[in-house]
This record gives sequence, C-alpha cells and structure tokens, in this order.
Amino acid sequence: MSTTEEKIEAAAFRRLLAHLDANKDAQNIDLMILAGFCRNCLAKWYMAEAEKLGESVDYDQAREKIYGMPYSEWKDKHQEDATPEQLEKFAQRQKK
Repeated sequence: MSTTEEKIEAAAFRRLLAHLDANKDAQNIDLMILAGFCRNCLAKWYMAEAEKLGESVDYDQAREKIYGMPYSEWKDKHQEDATPEQLEKFAQRQKK
C-alpha cells in the first residue's frame, strides 16, 4: 500500500468519525441494525489494528478516540435506551 493510499484511507476514517460525531442522534443500535457495526465496533477494530502494529491501546482509550470523549460521558449525553422495536430488529439481524 502506498503512503498516499494510507493518507486517503486515514482521511476517510477521520471523516467517518466526524460524520458520526455530527450525527449523535444515530444511535448505536440503529447502526447495528442497518449496517452491522457501531461506534463500539469501530473502537474494537481500532484497538485490534493498534495491537497489530505493536501499540497498546485499551478499549476505553479506543472508545474515547471514536466517540471524541470518554464513553461514559457520551453515553450520559447522547445514548437513549433502545426501544422494544429496535431490540426486536436487532435480534432479527443477529439471526441472519
């Protein structure tokens, strides 16, 4: 992979994070239902890729990178309880 390609991919990732940050109303459960991943998934992927490169990033650090603040703070400010309908849709998706 070229340096330019890595820069493009990194910029696209930063743009995805900015988009998610600008759309806090997009709840993680909705992302999971529609796309099969959420902000927490991104944090886990970030942590795994850091480990592959020999870097130590724990889950809380990774989530802070993705959420732009400590997860507990984001959760208190922006996360709503999942509705029964969302939970049912999520369960159906998990069966696929």
